[in-house]
Amino acid sequence: MVFNSFTFIVFFAVILLLHNLPFSWKTKKVNLLLGSYLFYALWNPPFILLLWLSTVVDYYMARLIAVEQRQLRRKLLLTVSLVLNLGMLSYFKYGGFLLENFTALLSALGISFQAAKPDIILPVGISFYTFVTLSYTLDVYRRKFEPEPSFLNFALFVTFFPHLVAGPIVRPEDLMPQFHSPRRATAQQMSWGLFLLSLGLFMKVTVADGLLADTADLIFSLPFPVQMLDAWTGVLAFSSQIFCDFAGYSTCAIGVSLCLGFVLPDNFRYPYASIGFQDFWRRWHITLSTWLRDYLYIPLGGNRHGAFRTYINLMITMLLGGLWHGASWTFVVWGALHGLFLCVERIIRQTAGRRRTAAATQLAEGIVINQASLAPPVTSGSAFGQFMLAMLTLFFVNITWVFFRAPTFNGAMLLLLSMFGVIPNGGTMLTTTAIITVLTVTVVLIGCHWLLRNSSLSELSKRLPWWVMSLGWAVMLILVILTQKSSGSFIYFQF
Repeated sequence: MVFNSFTFIVFFAVILLLHNLPFSWKTKKVNLLLGSYLFYALWNPPFILLLWLSTVVDYYMARLIAVEQRQLRRKLLLTVSLVLNLGMLSYFKYGGFLLENFTALLSALGISFQAAKPDIILPVGISFYTFVTLSYTLDVYRRKFEPEPSFLNFALFVTFFPHLVAGPIVRPEDLMPQFHSPRRATAQQMSWGLFLLSLGLFMKVTVADGLLADTADLIFSLPFPVQMLDAWTGVLAFSSQIFCDFAGYSTCAIGVSLCLGFVLPDNFRYPYASIGFQDFWRRWHITLSTWLRDYLYIPLGGNRHGAFRTYINLMITMLLGGLWHGASWTFVVWGALHGLFLCVERIIRQTAGRRRTAAATQLAEGIVINQASLAPPVTSGSAFGQFMLAMLTLFFVNITWVFFRAPTFNGAMLLLLSMFGVIPNGGTMLTTTAIITVLTVTVVLIGCHWLLRNSSLSELSKRLPWWVMSLGWAVMLILVILTQKSSGSFIYFQF
């Protein structure tokens, strides 16, 4: 089931009704759990068994880990959880990819090997709920979080339908305590939650699918070069599409949860106004980036063992982050580029920091220094300078999106060459209307991100007159209804 369907409207109305009837808190949680299983099972019922298996194993492994005092036994119990969760994820998500590359390797060595193509269906949401259960077991192992005594609470934590299939990736401290006492949305929470649900659907249905998807799909599917303007338009279309689609889902999830009285963590904070890649990953898919930081980058050593190890740890983290998104070398390249950009940015920041420190030392000693040679680039501290740095960051982000979206590595390289005019005489594929539409959406999106980068939509709503918010809400709902027929599944369902 997806948020942008009439089935979900009926489902959500029933869930809201049951949640607000005078039942006991335990009964309401059972209703939410059963509703969550139904929400997932309507896609492919047999795969709910994987969800149950992961839930049961991690619940009991965490309880055993918490009471076990022998370190070796604790590690063995943790290994059971890791092998189960990562094993399922590896088989369903990477089984075909590993077999394909193994066959290619044997062929390169001159060994003829033909394996039957595996008929593996990727369960929706497995990448997300696997990380949710793993964070719980790892936190219990590190004695950061006590095991949850109630199986009902833990099962609901894992399967709570708003975040189940595409995040946000919740931690135990994010959601579990909210199941300990009765929750019911206040009037303000209900209205704001419904507004966020409407906004998320507008981003997905009207903008991502209605205005951008066709252009992005056309340009990325072409097996031949195109004109530079068409190439850039296609990439910008996908850049805006992936944000509106994924952030739209997260916004819907947060809004739906709020209508039930629960609060989910933010997943996006205006990433297209990021100043640098470090800032980008503080704003894009926040729950994934913080998960990778806390459960991969820091355990690898983080930045505690010198510059070289820091860069290695960054590259490993981003390579695995890229592979998390999909079983393809294009995703690995996408992650590698982000890792490379983070390393280069870190080098630049550290070099600039050392120069400022040296300059301060020399000035303190009374040495006359050429101030211009020590100053930062012109306007870098001004709003205009920051905006230009944000646009430079966005330029490189769009380069990486080519590998994220292209179906093959060769297709990505062909599009990149078209973007920079290396391949002459490319064909013209897009209409003027399509180009204007994409550019308009891109400019509006960047403008909104820049204006709100240090604020929030909630704060903005408090400053605007009520009738402005009501008018905007009404317009979004009308446009969602008019464009619903062209809407498809969320992009991150395939991850």
